[in-house]
Parts: sequence; structure tokens; C-alpha cells
Amino acid sequence: MTTERQKPAETAEHTRAGGRLTSLTSTDHKRIGLLIIGTALVLMSLVGVLALLMRSQLAQPGETFIDAHLYNQLFTMHGSGMIYMVMTPIALGLGVYLVPLQLGAPGIAMPRITLMGYWLYVCGAAVMMSGFATTEGAHPDGWFSYPPLADSQHSPSVGSDLWIVGVFLSAVGMILIGWTVLWTVLRKRAPGMTMLRMPVFSWSMVATCLMVVGSFPALLAALVMLAVGRVDPAVFTSNVWNIGYQHIFWFYGHPVVYVMFFPYMAAVGEVLAVFSQRRYFAYKGTVMALLTFAALSMSVWGHHMFATGQAANNYYSLTSIALLMPAGIEYFALVGTILGGRLVFRTPMLFALAFIPQFLIGGLSGIMVGTPVIDYHVTDSYFVVAHLHYVLFAGSAFGLFAAIYYWFPKATGCLLREGLGKVHFWLLVIGTNLTFLPMFGLGYLGMPRRISSYTAVDGWGWLNLLSSCGAGVLALAMVVFMFNVLESLRSRRPAGDDPWNGQTLEWTTSSPPSEVNFTPEHPLIPINSYAPLLDLKQQRQEAAEKEAAEKKPAAGEGNRP
Repeated sequence: MTTERQKPAETAEHTRAGGRLTSLTSTDHKRIGLLIIGTALVLMSLVGVLALLMRSQLAQPGETFIDAHLYNQLFTMHGSGMIYMVMTPIALGLGVYLVPLQLGAPGIAMPRITLMGYWLYVCGAAVMMSGFATTEGAHPDGWFSYPPLADSQHSPSVGSDLWIVGVFLSAVGMILIGWTVLWTVLRKRAPGMTMLRMPVFSWSMVATCLMVVGSFPALLAALVMLAVGRVDPAVFTSNVWNIGYQHIFWFYGHPVVYVMFFPYMAAVGEVLAVFSQRRYFAYKGTVMALLTFAALSMSVWGHHMFATGQAANNYYSLTSIALLMPAGIEYFALVGTILGGRLVFRTPMLFALAFIPQFLIGGLSGIMVGTPVIDYHVTDSYFVVAHLHYVLFAGSAFGLFAAIYYWFPKATGCLLREGLGKVHFWLLVIGTNLTFLPMFGLGYLGMPRRISSYTAVDGWGWLNLLSSCGAGVLALAMVVFMFNVLESLRSRRPAGDDPWNGQTLEWTTSSPPSEVNFTPEHPLIPINSYAPLLDLKQQRQEAAEKEAAEKKPAAGEGNRP
């Protein structure tokens, strides 16, 4: 039997196909982390388009570009997408990629479970989005879907069934990923890497994963309640089920805000320390604040329910205001890190600096809606929309981009373009504040957050127009970012192993790191603090200065007559 010799082109194509398959099935934590982050960024662009469509509808009074039912679908899938499919997965994906590297571990604990978590997330996202392909359309009842107010409780919408299944799958995937990252911290740290020598980012992932495994099962329970209601809508005629659903859902719904905040805040802290050329300030205080914040986050869910009359207002208001204490410590640490430092204004640093004042607006407005007398006036209005977006976009998304520009060289071995990065930054700053700042005014003036049209006499037209123009600027900023990524990967500028003069262990490995992270060519260094690479560089500098000082007198003696 004779065989035809395989052609070189066919061999190359087979190799490329095999490489793609390996990337999708690899148990290397770095590949899994990049898969999670890359998938979520693609979904971010898709659900961002949904937001643009909504802002086009609201740009002018009486607009008929989109009917009310389709608008509700866009509203739901944008909110659901950003929370369930984008910001939460990226936060955990950063942990999957970075935590083993920062802890000196050869890999992540239970890598197959981590990979399964990713594929559950992908399947969940696909199922959620597939609702648009059904006759009735996608789920129309908001990412919170309160029964019995939700229209889907009284309709046969297949899109709603798909949404419930999709969110359930995605949440299970996030729980599995959270467990593996947490178990990596507990069991796979390198010798010398004690808990109080872990970098701030790794500590943020401890707090994040504790909230994931503690609160995300409540989301699963709430989804089961919705599914039961889909089978028998009569169960939600009982007030116990209605109010019970809200309590269970918000027991998840408030901690998830900090799941979508802690990793990005900690990434900002790492960037500020490196580009201020000094050690992170108030390290132990920040660790304690993160753990306190995580604990308190499990006790404030009822402030979302003040207007229902079914929550203990004084208790939930007190616990909400108590969040100011750990939040204040974290902000104090961020500001203290840059004070007195020698600041270098590269693109990651710009995003990190912008994070501080913008997220502060989101945090302070959160304390406002956590106060019953204010919440009664602005509940379910665009004030809440503005607050949420200053938390998750003006805050967390800026932390995300600081992280991307900072760790992109480590993951790919090449630098993003600095000029394009700064264009992206300024467009994002302008677009963010032009889009979301007017929403505070709209909410105070009484604009409900779930309307698809309004009249000219309402007086909301000019603020909505400003907000819609800002959304266009945001879209342009994202186009610049995508072009920057593609151009930087196409025409590579080698970054080297440590382009930023970093402080933590991931910068001692190759760029990108090898499959086992640390090799004889790039071994682990002694770990004596939460910034071991900075310790090593300082020791070398001190040794060099000491050697120079010892040689100087000898040279002087040689010049004597």
C-alpha cells in the first residue's frame, strides 16, 4: 500500500489546527486564564453594542427606533452580560492567570476543574445569548428578574428559559473557578511564601473567591425558584416567595459587586506601586480591609429592598455605612502609595490614577442609596444606573484596562502601543463621564431606569442626548483599544521579561512564561516580603553601592606621591 507524501501546507495547517485545539483543552492555568479573559472581552464588545442601541433609542424624546419589548430584551441582556458574562469572569480569569505566578506555584490547583469551569461559563453565555434567536426573543425582565412583576412569569418565552439555564451554568462555572484559585492559595504557595508575603493582588483574590463560594450558591437557589415559577406561576402569588426571592437574590447581588471590584482595585494598587517606584503602602491594613470588606458584603443585601418595606432599614443602613471604614483604608493605601513617589506616566499608570477619583464617585453614591431617606427618592431611577456604572465602568473597567496594559507584555512577550494607549485612555475618560454623569441628574429628576421612550415635557432630552453622545465616544475608545491589541500582536515590539521594573514574582519568569512557570533559566528567587523582586533589586543596588564605596578609598590611596 502506497501513501502520498503529505504536503508542507497541509502539515502546517494540521499543526495550526492542533495548536488551536490544544489551547482550548489545555490545563495550563495561563492558557485557561487567557481563554476566560479573551472570551469575556469579546462578549463585552457584543453587549456594548446592545448598550449603544439603547442609547440611540433614548437620545431624543419620542424616539421609535426600538419598540418597548425589544428594548427590554436589550436592557436585560446588557446588564446580564456585563455582570454574569464579562466583569465577573474577567476578575476570576485574572486570578487564574496571575495567582500561581505570584505565589511561585508551578500551576493551579485542580486544573481540570478550572477548565471545566471555563467551558460551563462559555456554554452558559451561549445559551443566554441564544434567546435572541427564539420567536419570543431574549429574556426581557432585567438581570434581577423580580417575580411576579417579571413578564416572563406570565408568558411562554423560551428566551427566559434559556436565560435561567445560561446564568445557572455560568454561575456554576464561576464557583468552580473560585474554588480552584482559593485552593491554589491555600495549598500551592512556594517555600517562603507565607500568607503575609503574598502580593496585594493575590490577597484580593482570596477575598474575592471567599465571596464567590459563599454567595454564588444563593444565585443558584434564586434561579431554581424562577424555574419553579416558570412551571407553576401560582407559587409567586405568595408574598413569602416574592420577598424570599429578593432576599436570596440580593444575598448574591451585593457581594458580586465586590467580586467585580477587588481584583481590579488590587491591580491598580500593583500598578501604582511599580510606576511610583516604591513599595505598596499600608500592606497589612489593606489585607485586613479586604477581608473585613468581604465579610461586611454578606450583611448589606437588604439595602436594595428599602422601598419594598420588607427590610430592616436601620440595620442595613448601618452595615452599608460601615463599609466606609475598610473602603477608606483601601483608598488611603492607594493614595499613600503614590505620595512621595517618582511617578512614571505610562498608560497603565494613567488608567490606575483615573480609577481613584472615578470609583470614589461610585462608592460615595453607593452610600447615598444605602441611606433610606435618599433611596426612597432615587430607587429604580437613573440615579441607580449612574451609581452602578461608576462602580463597574468608571471604576472597575479602568482597573481592568490598567491590568491589561500592565500584564499584556508578560502574557504575550510584546508591548501595546503607548501612543494608541493614551488615545484610548483619554477617549475613555471623556466618554465615561459624558455618558454616566448626566444620569445622576436624570435620576434625581425622576427618570425611571426601565423606560424605552419619554416625552419632551419631561425635560430629560438634553441630558439623554449628552449621555448618548458619550456612549458614542466610548465605542470609539473601544475600537482604538481593539486596533491597538491587533496591531501590537501583528507587529511585535519585544517587551523582555521585566519591562516595567516590577516587584512581584511573575516578573522573574520569561515573557510569556513557560508551561511550568519557573525553570532553571528563570528560577524562584528568595521570598522575604510581598515584593520579593523589589527586595532583590534593592539588595543588588546596596551591594553595588557598597562595592563602589570600598573601591573609592583604594583609588585615592593609589594617587598618593
